[in-house]
Amino acid sequence: MLLLKRGIAMAMAWGVLSFVGVRGPGTRVVAPRGATPQDAYSTQDKEHYLSADDFAYVRPGFHITVNSVTIPSDNRPIADLSFFDDLNQPLDRLGQVTPGALSISLVLAWYDGDLRQYTAYTTRSQTSPITHVTAIQASADSGGVFTDLALGHATYKFKTVLPANYDKSKTHTLAIYATRATLAIVGKNYFANVEYDFRPDAQTITQKWDEIPQAACNTCHNPLSAHGGSRMDVKLCVTCHNPQTTDPDTGNTVDFKVLIHKIHDASNLPSVKAGTPYVIIGNAQSVNDFSTVVFPQDIRNCTTCHAAPAADATAFMTSPARAACASCHDDVNFATGANHPGGVQVDDSACATCHVPQGDREFDASIVGAHTVPAKSAQLKGLNAKIVSVTNTAPGQNPTIQFQITQTDGSSVSPSALGTNLSVLMGGPTTDYAVDPNGFREAANTATFDGTTATYVFKHAIPSTASGTWAFSLEARRTVTLNPAPRLAPNTVTESVFNPVSYAAVTDAQPVERRTAVLLTDCNKCHDQLSLHGGLRKNTQMCVICHNPNENDSALRPAANNPVESVDFKRMIHRIHTGENLTQDYTIFGFGGSKNNFNDVRFPGDRRDCLTCHVAGAYQVPDPLPDGRIATITLRDWYSPQQPIAAACLGCHDTKAAAAHAFVNTAPFGEACAACHGVNSEFAVDKVHAR
Repeated sequence: MLLLKRGIAMAMAWGVLSFVGVRGPGTRVVAPRGATPQDAYSTQDKEHYLSADDFAYVRPGFHITVNSVTIPSDNRPIADLSFFDDLNQPLDRLGQVTPGALSISLVLAWYDGDLRQYTAYTTRSQTSPITHVTAIQASADSGGVFTDLALGHATYKFKTVLPANYDKSKTHTLAIYATRATLAIVGKNYFANVEYDFRPDAQTITQKWDEIPQAACNTCHNPLSAHGGSRMDVKLCVTCHNPQTTDPDTGNTVDFKVLIHKIHDASNLPSVKAGTPYVIIGNAQSVNDFSTVVFPQDIRNCTTCHAAPAADATAFMTSPARAACASCHDDVNFATGANHPGGVQVDDSACATCHVPQGDREFDASIVGAHTVPAKSAQLKGLNAKIVSVTNTAPGQNPTIQFQITQTDGSSVSPSALGTNLSVLMGGPTTDYAVDPNGFREAANTATFDGTTATYVFKHAIPSTASGTWAFSLEARRTVTLNPAPRLAPNTVTESVFNPVSYAAVTDAQPVERRTAVLLTDCNKCHDQLSLHGGLRKNTQMCVICHNPNENDSALRPAANNPVESVDFKRMIHRIHTGENLTQDYTIFGFGGSKNNFNDVRFPGDRRDCLTCHVAGAYQVPDPLPDGRIATITLRDWYSPQQPIAAACLGCHDTKAAAAHAFVNTAPFGEACAACHGVNSEFAVDKVHAR
């Protein structure tokens, strides 16, 4: 039988059979007839690079199906389970017939639909060696018995005995997290999560947990993965992270609604600002200090997480409760009424009286009103910009730019009304911006205005040596006073334009637009509304004009802190997002002498997935490198200048060894990176970053 199955797998690997596989719950991948099974995986997957023999042997993937849950007379539940790979073929639980033993943990909990929270039957006792306090925590069952029925099919009988009076009419959830140990074979383990809802009385389920869609978590976390990687489903998380579970070392609850709010708002918590770090001590006494976590958008964007298609996505509005609200507002004491305008609250029964879903004005006590993001206030009239034309762009000429500033209702805004908060800038060439943009940024509030279109002539001329295509952009903002305004925040907000970018030929026959390496929509998946430098800069295609290979923070860095730091976009963004994994200091001095250190940034995703930020192909090592790319000045790195490919790669790979590798494979006139890291090379970017 084993030989037969191996023969079928080999036939698939050789392209004799078409391949239909499963990448995840409900997600099928298909390689066309004649293709190899590996072709069903992307070039970002390790499986794509397996040989035919290795693929046939490993049979990648791991999935679990819950066939049934029964509760016999001894009240020890029995789960009937199937295990299979991406080819829908069975897996041996012990890893003897198929490679990779399966480690399977089962949690059983019942769901209170009125309070929207779980209570687990499966628990453990945890005693703190610090406080000597013992806590009963929700956990996986321990000591149960697996019985293998066939290859890929087994039952598990729980050690946990359900209470004699357990409520059979409640929704129960069997949550499973499991690992297939293939790290030594494939270079990674496979994980499987599954949640199976049922009612012991066999009646129709009318209540079940569905508040946060998995996709909302995975937008930033790519994918959500905790406790060594085996816990990936948010619904699995809440079966243990419920009110019954606390950390006995710190006394902190790890109830999901409290834990997740606190983690995401950690650096902004009143308690953290007052000097008390937010710490959870976990498995093997690991200390997890979340105090430096910075949510990459306004924490008041509740619908970033509480989103469709979750059936109960609006529950945060309709059912306010003290635990959830005090998780962020943790200087509120409901027992004494401190910092709570509504005074003492002994339970949650009165919360919805004041905190209705939505009131009739912004920043009121309603859930929507209290969480109004000032930059999205309906009081803002909108500020929009359009570049109509750019002329006189030959070398040595002073360009003329025509633009329009309007409000959302279409009415025009005079440049003079914006004062010095209106600027135009130019930079070039688009092959790789090379000039100091500060020398080509000019206040444009003196532009002539005909009531619709403004016309401004640059005081600076395009250099006589300029070539190619140059880019032109503008920035504009104004301060708006809010009334009503946030109770605890400033009553003013900055309203700014999305920066338009226009291209004009200097010596090119036709304008050649700047290449697109990243999409702003990808930035905004985590950042919501990317907005920097006081809200003035929102367009990545404008960012690169200033953040070019020659640019640094010399204008703002104190001499005592020299040498200067590069702010070249490709290096800067890689370093910022590498954050706490950097081996070197990365500090940029900004406006007003602000010192911005990024070594504590915690990127929530997997940096190996270049497509998180980059458009397809933009992160590949080109061969040959297009003409016009220039080296980056990196005086604070191991060597300077760094050729274009090296500067990008060393943004993340910032060790001395990596720099030495890049140094010996580059020269002032070019780089040899593509020989090893080109698209089809042995160490192609996709291959070395494959997950």
